[in-house]
Amino acid sequence: MIKIKEKGLRDYTSTWKEMISFTENRNDHTEDELWILEHYSVFTQGLSGKSEHLLKKTEIDVIQSDRGGQITYHGPGQLIVYCLIDIKRLGIGVKQMVSIIEKSIIDLLSDYSIASHKVPGAPGVYVDGSKIAALGLKVKRGKTYHGLSLNIDMNLKPYSLINPCGYKDLNITQMSNLTDNKLELDKIKKQLTKYLTKYVSRT
Repeated sequence: MIKIKEKGLRDYTSTWKEMISFTENRNDHTEDELWILEHYSVFTQGLSGKSEHLLKKTEIDVIQSDRGGQITYHGPGQLIVYCLIDIKRLGIGVKQMVSIIEKSIIDLLSDYSIASHKVPGAPGVYVDGSKIAALGLKVKRGKTYHGLSLNIDMNLKPYSLINPCGYKDLNITQMSNLTDNKLELDKIKKQLTKYLTKYVSRT
């Protein structure tokens, strides 16, 4: 079973520290968890993040994280799902976990008649080449933390200050620009966690 935890609107650093603590203190019998939340405006750099991908000075905090990947932006109106999963116990590798996350997002978007796709060598989910969801994981002793961000209805302007995920001129999009369907955050949370839980349980 996977435990679903609603965390609300949270600052990045305290949530990150909480993920590390959970991962370091869990044991072989600890239930996996999905943390559902939004973040206050923040840029985060991945472990291999290069400073040149921040294009302009900004008043928005830039935090050096321990996840994979380059710089990205988080803000209200973007759904975050942190995946605290014991992949060693499941018998899968990080690439399969990434595939599970991508497939879950693609299926969720399909429910809103948004056709999305993966790009080889560039983790995340895209719509006509524009990125709608980012992901980055950290694996410690066979257990993952960090996870995914899905743009729903947010201010996209801060993305103009960076090369998103390290890609110059990468266009960023969101669900509200791509569907006339009513977007209810609580409903989207339930749909996405349903897919994630289903695909993890199938491994």
